[in-house]
Amino acid sequence: MKGKLYLIPTTLGDTEPLEVMPISVKKVVENIDFFIVENEKQARRFIKKITPTKAQGSLVIKTLDKYSDNLEIQNYLNSCSEGISVGLLSDAGVPAIADPGAAIVELAHRKAIQVVPLVGPSSILLAMMASGMNGQNFVFNGYLPIDKMERKKAVKELEKISRIKNQSQIFIETPYRNDKMLADLITVLAPQTRICIACDITLPTEYIRTLTAREWKNEKVDLHKRPTIFILHACV
Repeated sequence: MKGKLYLIPTTLGDTEPLEVMPISVKKVVENIDFFIVENEKQARRFIKKITPTKAQGSLVIKTLDKYSDNLEIQNYLNSCSEGISVGLLSDAGVPAIADPGAAIVELAHRKAIQVVPLVGPSSILLAMMASGMNGQNFVFNGYLPIDKMERKKAVKELEKISRIKNQSQIFIETPYRNDKMLADLITVLAPQTRICIACDITLPTEYIRTLTAREWKNEKVDLHKRPTIFILHACV
């Protein structure tokens, strides 16, 4: 029998793993020695935290990042043909969602390897749950343009789509540019358009609030270098 590809969630910050994910994740990590990860140091720290007794020396870890060779990646799941299961870990949250791990999942399907997603924290879904916006119709847009004019243009386009389709629009920003993003949203969006700010999700400093663009002008919140999800929803 072929080994399986387990999609293993990690924490969104420095929290105890079993506070935000089920015991089944711990059991899977205990039984796997082959891992594909974004950052080896962070992955080893997570594995040590969720399974303190696991021997680190037994781990076989392959890195998947922007420097990974595409030809080499094609061999990352070869062990599955020998009956050895592999775990895929993200730096934070769930693998393959806003994460390079999607390429490994695609490879698994091409090789007819069973893909097993495990339950864990996803900042995108948790933010959407807590936003009070349209959970029946929403889109994750990833990063918006860095250029200020292009970014404002993209925000106006998302607002237009939201209004036409009654669709919530989710996006993210590099943490050190979060405050500038919020300032742009307040300036560009219609006063009645709702904005949800969700940062440090699952952490002691968690902050989630939904207000209109007009109301955000009177709010003071420091988002600098804090992992943040932005959601907007225009009035229909």
